[in-house]
Amino acid sequence: MNQPNPKGHPKGLYVLFATEMWERFNYYGMRAILVYFMTDALLFSKPFASNLYGGYTSLVYLTPLIGGFIADRYWGNRRSIIMGGLVMALAEIVLFFCASLYTSSPEVSSILFYVGLGMMIVGNGFFKPNISSMVGQLYSQGDQRTDSAYTIFYMGINVGGMLGPFICGLVGNTGNPDDFKWAFLVGAIGMLLSVITMKYLQDKYLVSHANQPIGVVPEHMADSSSPIRNPLSPAVILGLAGLVAVAVGLLYAHSNKIFDLSFLMIGALAVILYVIFSDKTLNKIETKRLIAIFVVSFFVVFFWSAYEQAGASLAFFAAEQTNLHMGFLNFDIPPSWFQSLNSLFVILFAPLFAWLWLTLGTRKLEPSSPAKMALGLFLLALGYLWIAFGVKGIEPNVKVSMIWLTGMYALHTWGELCLSPIGLSLVNKMAPLRFASLMMAVWFMANAAANVLAGKLSALYPAGPGEIKKASEAGINLPDILSGKLTATPEQIETLKKLDIPYTFNSILGYQINNLYDYFIMFVIMAGVASLILFGLTGWLQRLMKAKA
Repeated sequence: MNQPNPKGHPKGLYVLFATEMWERFNYYGMRAILVYFMTDALLFSKPFASNLYGGYTSLVYLTPLIGGFIADRYWGNRRSIIMGGLVMALAEIVLFFCASLYTSSPEVSSILFYVGLGMMIVGNGFFKPNISSMVGQLYSQGDQRTDSAYTIFYMGINVGGMLGPFICGLVGNTGNPDDFKWAFLVGAIGMLLSVITMKYLQDKYLVSHANQPIGVVPEHMADSSSPIRNPLSPAVILGLAGLVAVAVGLLYAHSNKIFDLSFLMIGALAVILYVIFSDKTLNKIETKRLIAIFVVSFFVVFFWSAYEQAGASLAFFAAEQTNLHMGFLNFDIPPSWFQSLNSLFVILFAPLFAWLWLTLGTRKLEPSSPAKMALGLFLLALGYLWIAFGVKGIEPNVKVSMIWLTGMYALHTWGELCLSPIGLSLVNKMAPLRFASLMMAVWFMANAAANVLAGKLSALYPAGPGEIKKASEAGINLPDILSGKLTATPEQIETLKKLDIPYTFNSILGYQINNLYDYFIMFVIMAGVASLILFGLTGWLQRLMKAKA
């Protein structure tokens, strides 16, 4: 029997809302200024910063697998959230000192930078999977308020995602590299507010419909003397330090092209495929549904690898080739502010899309889940086509109106609303119960792989004003070399290599990128072709998903 559904929501939902909002404030605020800090303060080249950014965001999607495992078996959600939050707050403090020492002690600063990113990766792994799972625990099974509860919680994510880049950009992305440290400090304050909210309100408000505490230590560990039960035990601290060391090592190896994280993704996928399809209890219906999930997850990689340019190549474009001056305010906006647009548009348009699917559903016109996801890819391609027209024929030193980036982010958000929630729902509905967590891991891995690819694609971003200026300071006329008017001497080539500046045009699979228009059209082709193929596979995927004995 379903529990009665009183009006309103339990106060615990708003505790989780605030906890998640401040954590997302911290994460997206730091992410918004990350590539600017790397290129303007640490003086990393754009290709190096792009690969490092891709490796960082990729590992952020993998560590929740570890954090979820530890919470389920040893700590419970509450402890995991608080420990993860404290690690991330400490990470921001480490990055604050990194940004304070980059001129006086560049080597120390570089070490602190990698350590700070490693701590952010590990902390996120313990925080992110556990906060989401607690929302459902507030309600009884069958409670009709659960869906709206997740909608409210999702708004908390986007309020934080909107405010983080805005505030951190305002104090840190000022054009003066010395100010980046204030962005990291603001991120740390936001993360501490998240932890304080959770710590001091959890006992009173985080209870189930039956007034029982939720997210506590699993029953089988309640009386355990295992060292891992206590998050502050020396064994756990050493374990966390070990995880940070692994994350730092992987980041360093990936960014320096010693080891490609793509191989880690392929290896993990191979293991998951073996574990699932070697299960002799798997029946034909389950097999078909699992195949549908794997196919959809493959196409998700193309979406997120283009979408996640927001924190990489599109951040470079915002800073270098977008007119940031607002005449009526006589104010130049920080380029990182553009990364608030996605969350703002989600808040504005999510209710509209929910209404649209509901209206189409009542008229039996609602597209299937694969068709919605194909539409998401199409809207993503349309966004890049919009900005490609905005830069067509312009020189590297010419700045364009901010309407091009703004319009692109609106189209990308519409694409996200067609793909992201639909894909998550599909995985939850189609995965057999005994493989539910494993298939969610596949979804996270698709996001992780997409971020690795995003970093590689961002590294193809054509030379802009920054590279032209660096080359000019070294006595090299880069525009004429790239246009073919001049041929670079061996000495000039060696200098450009040291500066990590391309002296020939980048290419991928035979497609040559001569300018920004070519670069953005690359994403139009990639997302557009993926969209058409997924549209073509929709009927087949529908048959797999609806397979019957």
